[in-house]
Parts: sequence; structure tokens; C-alpha cells
Amino acid sequence: MKKIIFLLAAMAVVVAAAIVACQDLAGNVPAAKKELPDSALIARGDYLVTSMLCDDCHSPKSMGPEGPVIIPELRLSGHTAGTVLPAFDSNEVKKGWVLFSPDFTAIAGPWGASFAGNITSDATGIGNWSYEQFKRAITQGKYKGLETGRQLLPPMPWPQFSSLHDDDIRAIYAFLKSTPPVKNIVPAPKKLSQLN
Repeated sequence: MKKIIFLLAAMAVVVAAAIVACQDLAGNVPAAKKELPDSALIARGDYLVTSMLCDDCHSPKSMGPEGPVIIPELRLSGHTAGTVLPAFDSNEVKKGWVLFSPDFTAIAGPWGASFAGNITSDATGIGNWSYEQFKRAITQGKYKGLETGRQLLPPMPWPQFSSLHDDDIRAIYAFLKSTPPVKNIVPAPKKLSQLN
């Protein structure tokens, strides 16, 4: 009988310790982390993509009376395949100048030319990417989010994005996966010697 009482008392102490361990310093039991419904997650992602200026480089534009205007049906599809870069003096780039294409989807600098990627939900964009690939690309600057991928080139600000919270990365990913798919195979980067 003494063994049973001792066993029950020990179990009560273990349960009490577990309850205390699960409480925060104010004595409240922490609430489970609230998950945003898909529509709210996508809306948050849209807000982040817009406020983080992703359209500046990843959305093709046409020239309007007040400057470049995003082409809505091509939003976030990256540098349009087959688009020829305007002629420029590569000597200026060799001197350290950085030049953007008229729609800001391509950039030439001392590294050569880089082209903004397709980040729509199409398979030529991020449509087949896992969340882990997306996170690796945006926070570690790895091409297609592959561990063995080359480093993403300027002007992709992945070093700044490396401090994004996981919730924000998930929201951006959810939004981009919800975008209309745009088939567009972005050209590979070019070395400076390949320009002009």
C-alpha cells in the first residue's frame, strides 16, 4: 500500500512539474501559435512582395508617359526570354558603372549581365520549388534554392533577406505560389566578355 501511495505522489509531482514548465513567467499557459488562414497568408505575402520592391526587378514593364509601368499579365515573370539588351559601351561597365535595362529586369556590371528570375507559380518559375528551396534561395542566395547552386548575382538582395522571419518567408512563398503562372525561361547570366 505504501508503494502505491508513493507511486501516486511521485506521478503527481511529475505532472505538476510538467504544468509549471509549460507556463510562462507570468503564470499563463502559452497559447498555441495561431496559423493564418491561407487567404490571410497570401495577402500578407502580397504586401511583403510589394513593399520589398520585388516588382522593380522581377516584373517586365512598358514605358508609359510617366516612366515604366508593370505589364500586369507578366507580373513577376522576370526578364522576358528573347529580349535583346540595348547596345551599351561595355567600357563604362569596366570602369565600375552598373547599368539597368529599360524595364529594370536585366543589369550589367563588372560581373557581367544578370537577369531577374521568373518567380511566378509556373514550372519555369518557382512552381516546382519546395518551401525549403525557396527559403534557401531567398536567404542564402542559392540559384533555384539548390544547395549546390551558384550564387545569385546582383541586384538580388538576398543578404538583406537572410534576416527575414520564417513567417514572412512562408507568406511570400504562399503568395508567389498563388500567382498566375507565366511561362518564361529567363536567360542565363553572361560574362562581361560576352557583352557587346
